[in-house]
Amino acid sequence: MANDFKPPVTVALTGASGAQYGLRLIECLVAADHEVWVMISKAAHLVIDTETDISLPARPERLVEALGEMSGARAGQIRCFAREDWMAPVASGSGAPASMVICPCSTGTLSAVATGASNNLIERAADVALKERRQLILVPRETPFSAIHLEHMLSLTRMGAVILPAAPGFYHQPSSVDDLIDFIVARILNQLGIEHRLMPRWGESAPST
Repeated sequence: MANDFKPPVTVALTGASGAQYGLRLIECLVAADHEVWVMISKAAHLVIDTETDISLPARPERLVEALGEMSGARAGQIRCFAREDWMAPVASGSGAPASMVICPCSTGTLSAVATGASNNLIERAADVALKERRQLILVPRETPFSAIHLEHMLSLTRMGAVILPAAPGFYHQPSSVDDLIDFIVARILNQLGIEHRLMPRWGESAPST
């Protein structure tokens, strides 16, 4: 049965620090009434356990329930796929959504995507986005970057991907960690062309509460 959600966006969380960015992005996409297709790597589960007080199940059906409860998603709004679910729609150009965000993106995932490794579903979905000339946004959270990291970023940029490092600004005078997280998530939503009220754009007044 058809639903009335806005077009799906694929969100993948990999094993870099900054799981909060990806989780907040899912929450904001749900609030914007988009369908959200989620993949979480094994390493990302470990990072989430380390950085947050959240423990997410690995099984896709249980992960759907947990993320739905966290984000307030409606039934069917979130879909989750396992690491090697090669029959998932994101594995093919005929089924994948128009936009994919890897947030956070580990340097290992960055390397795999840049070289077309496709060893798991996240890497394959990113490969599909590149070959189909669809929107791919990668949010690396590493410092400092090595020449290898920078070369992979340059290669991906030349392929049409957007590299959006998790480097929050301070001109909005953040007063909490949540403000810093929202700064990056707002930038991602801007790239996706999705309206939000996380923070004003440059030159705009702050939204009234």
